[in-house]
Amino acid sequence: MEEKLSKVALWLKKTFGDQPIPSYETDARTVDILYELAECNESRNADVSLLIDDMKQKAAEYESEGRYLQDLLTESLNLSFNSLSKASTSCLNTLVDTALALETKDTSLASFIPAINDLTSDLYAAESKNRDMELELTNLRKKLTSALMLEKRLQDDLTKTEEILVTEKAKADSRTENMKFLKDKTENFKFRIKAAEEQLSLSGMDASLTHGSLVNLSEKLAELKKQTSPMKKKLKSYRDLPPCPSLARVKIAEAKRELETLEAEFSTKVDMTALS
Repeated sequence: MEEKLSKVALWLKKTFGDQPIPSYETDARTVDILYELAECNESRNADVSLLIDDMKQKAAEYESEGRYLQDLLTESLNLSFNSLSKASTSCLNTLVDTALALETKDTSLASFIPAINDLTSDLYAAESKNRDMELELTNLRKKLTSALMLEKRLQDDLTKTEEILVTEKAKADSRTENMKFLKDKTENFKFRIKAAEEQLSLSGMDASLTHGSLVNLSEKLAELKKQTSPMKKKLKSYRDLPPCPSLARVKIAEAKRELETLEAEFSTKVDMTALS
């Protein structure tokens, strides 16, 4: 614990320098976290130092090789950078820029060709990827167009449905009002009919002469006519018999009297209803 605390304090002092070190709790967890940060920082600093040393070494090597080549050109061909023409200097600069762009170790043809082949392969791969992306983009556009058309159709259907609902609601409201009106009218008519019946009852009118009683009598008369129809047919068959049977004449007379009585009663009631 003491060793970790000392290393943390030393690391913080080195990190902040002349600036004041922020206060922190000196519990075990905080010390462990700061100790791990110090270890990581020292490891990273070591890696950075190694990388810097490597870059310095490579720079020295490149500088030494450049001086060697420059001396070689000067001694063998009596050429120097200052003695080159403007076109030659431009070509050399282009060659150097190309080598830097291709990230080759030198400007030899053996270095340029693989680098160019790698770039060509990357170009073909990028073009193939672009074609795939364009195809995917085309498919996405088609799907988006279909989705937009479907959304428009759904929106139109929704608008039509809302219009139909408004119309049907108006119709339903109108029907409800009509039903309420008819219900009120029915209740009014019932009340007026009941009042009229009570008034007629007070005035001494026979209940058998009301519309309902006459309707019932009419129905009974129709039923009696229906029942007497076979009797009339039977009577007709009796009329075709040779005269003399007294029993047949009695039956016929009875049927006639019953029919005449019913017709007279119905006519009397109808006439009394018309007069009232």
